[in-house]
Amino acid sequence: MSDITVNFISADGKHIVTAKASEGDDLLTIAQINDQPLEGTCEGQMACSTCHVIVDAKDFENLPEATEMEEDMLDLAAGARRTSRLACQIILTPALDGLTVRIPSESHNMQGL
Repeated sequence: MSDITVNFISADGKHIVTAKASEGDDLLTIAQINDQPLEGTCEGQMACSTCHVIVDAKDFENLPEATEMEEDMLDLAAGARRTSRLACQIILTPALDGLTVRIPSESHNMQGL
């Protein structure tokens, strides 16, 4: 298994957290391990959009296409953009090494309160 580097950019763009992950990890778990404000209320069951992230345009093309169910959840995400995805649905592979995602400014982690 290879190490994969992931970069999380804060909503205000002022902070970058670089995290290490393993092939097969999902992005939501790595975000939570690294204290990123992604709630993941449904625990990765794709029943909410609280793990919405904005993928850097250069990395977006390396992701598998979103399923119709994920697209439906993204329609409910505050501040969704063309490169928005649910972190619970991004399974890390060597092709995603160096992945950069931004935490949306509309993100509110109620579990962190």
